[in-house]
Amino acid sequence: MSTSPQAADRLAQSDLDQGTSDQGTPEGGRTKRVLLAKPRGYCAGVDRAVITVEKALDTYGPPVYVRKEIVHNKHVVETLQDRGVIFVDQTDEVPEGALVVFSAHGVSPAVHEEAKDRNLRTIDATCPLVTKVHKEVNRFARDDYDILLIGHEGHEEVEGTAGEAPDRVQLVDKPEDVDKVHVRDPNKVVWLSQTTLSVDETMERVDQIKERFPDLQAPPSDDICYATSNRQFAVKAMAAECDLVLVVGSQNSSNSKRLVEVALQAGAHDSHLIDYANQIEDSWLEGVGTVGVTSGASVPDVLVMQVLEHLAERGWDGEVEEVTTANEKITFALPRELRKDLKENPDAPKGVR
Repeated sequence: MSTSPQAADRLAQSDLDQGTSDQGTPEGGRTKRVLLAKPRGYCAGVDRAVITVEKALDTYGPPVYVRKEIVHNKHVVETLQDRGVIFVDQTDEVPEGALVVFSAHGVSPAVHEEAKDRNLRTIDATCPLVTKVHKEVNRFARDDYDILLIGHEGHEEVEGTAGEAPDRVQLVDKPEDVDKVHVRDPNKVVWLSQTTLSVDETMERVDQIKERFPDLQAPPSDDICYATSNRQFAVKAMAAECDLVLVVGSQNSSNSKRLVEVALQAGAHDSHLIDYANQIEDSWLEGVGTVGVTSGASVPDVLVMQVLEHLAERGWDGEVEEVTTANEKITFALPRELRKDLKENPDAPKGVR
């Protein structure tokens, strides 16, 4: 794969559509090519969470219980189930005294209390960037702010974050939610956000809130995680050159669904979310020259490689051009509960990242 040095400048080109329109249709001689976004796939928080469950299986043996899906990816969940992981919706489904891992999306203090009451051994695999937002909620709640949490209703991360201070947090999901907000002091209002949202959509919601509360405060640092922002920017950098953008990710993955939206907004003619290569419909490929490929932050790269193989079998068999907009080097240590046992156990698996 080659890396395009012009990747980060694509959005600034004066006529982004010309690159495809001048080439005609594939039948008329248009070159079939694939643009592969980088960064894509696993972020540091997802990598940490998945490894946590794998090491828990190796160290303690199955079954290992996980509250909710460890990350929002069908392939990852099914693979771990095959190894002996039991996913549950609620803590009371875990047998008393058993081991339970909390997912990367985080849980509320009430869930921690439930686990304690049931004498459960817990490993908290919450992404550190989600934990940061939890701490921001606590800080602003202590300072007696009304907190407007921008996020998607029903998402596990939102439930965990709001649960840190339920009497101070109000969820703002859709535009109409802004009008429903009631605050005690318009001078003491702050917005925070779910980490996996579209950056552009989030700022639209912030602007709407500011119309009602001009003194609205922003979070002390970006809540939308670096990986979400980076993946969206990489898609923006290539979308206008693409007749089709394929996003590998699951339907319940917020950040993956946002990538489809970003691709279309940034100029892609068509975009679809798929879990596996065999979900690509032949009709999507009709008349297509350039295909962009990316994946959500909870997607192992093996699934992306299968998509590239699928495309190669259908004529997109030239060199894949990797569109690079950032190089991610962030890593997170494993949860301390697990690190302790790995260190003390002489038979613990080696090579912990």
